[in-house]
Amino acid sequence: MIKFVLGALVAASLLLTGCQHSEPSAQAANYPTGPVTMTAGANPGSGFDITLRAVVDALQKENIVAVPLPVENRPGNIGADFLATMVEQYRGRDDQVSVTSLSMMMNQLRGLSPYGYGDVTMIARLITEYYVVVTDSGSRYQTLADVMTAIKADPRSVEIAAATDDQAPFDLLVSAAGGDPAALNYVPFEGGGDQTDALLNSQISVAIGGVSEFQDLIAQGELRALGVLSENRLPGLEIPTAREQGLDVTLSNWRGLYGPPGMPDVAVAYWQNALGRMVQTPTWRQIAERNQFTTTFMVGGEFQTFLADTQADLKAALAEANP
Repeated sequence: MIKFVLGALVAASLLLTGCQHSEPSAQAANYPTGPVTMTAGANPGSGFDITLRAVVDALQKENIVAVPLPVENRPGNIGADFLATMVEQYRGRDDQVSVTSLSMMMNQLRGLSPYGYGDVTMIARLITEYYVVVTDSGSRYQTLADVMTAIKADPRSVEIAAATDDQAPFDLLVSAAGGDPAALNYVPFEGGGDQTDALLNSQISVAIGGVSEFQDLIAQGELRALGVLSENRLPGLEIPTAREQGLDVTLSNWRGLYGPPGMPDVAVAYWQNALGRMVQTPTWRQIAERNQFTTTFMVGGEFQTFLADTQADLKAALAEANP
């Protein structure tokens, strides 16, 4: 039985772990003094992009942050390129914030990036989100079993659109089905927007990513959801789970915000306080529900422990899926 769950603290209710925020000091009251650039290291429509724009939307609508928060998309290797920029060019800055996820760990473990969470200032974990496998509405694949049968018959015949961090869950599905993950035909994409275009243009067979990246087109009938890697079906989306289909794999991704190495303590405290307030607001709750985000806010030492444990779990999972 293969069962790998990242973000073990995922719960159906709002978690505010580590949400004890002190009143800002006099020094903190002077921060921020100008715009803070919010960067998604992937294309529009990606999980990074959706998450970061949701954060900016909530912070501004709830009047939690008064300064401008311009959003930039700087795609490249699923966040690895901008991570390098953050480490090498923005050290010590207080006006740069970016979004990250499991991809930061995956890129480092697979040798695609020399940098990881220990090279930057990790601010907070915000959410977890389940993975889903989709295809276009006209595809011959009706179930996950159909895909797995095709892969076992001829792995190269099934083009799988997956960002770097999204390959691990698909590897686990194939392993659970008795296939060989090493033989898979992955086509790398920066996120759900690019994957969707490729699916609708019949350039690829199936895609895997976060539910928020595909759910609108699933609801509209343009994409067919084959299976979600959650323990139970998700509210409002009648997508069968992988477990229901005989593949005992559950997997969620986490997303959070980080700043440059050496980011001033006053800036870190400010953002942790602001985000802790944000996740309790009606605006954020509505955004989270709409995007199928599970809010799992975490900061400080507990966040660092989570990061270390998750990286260790991911390393073990990669070894299991690719012995």
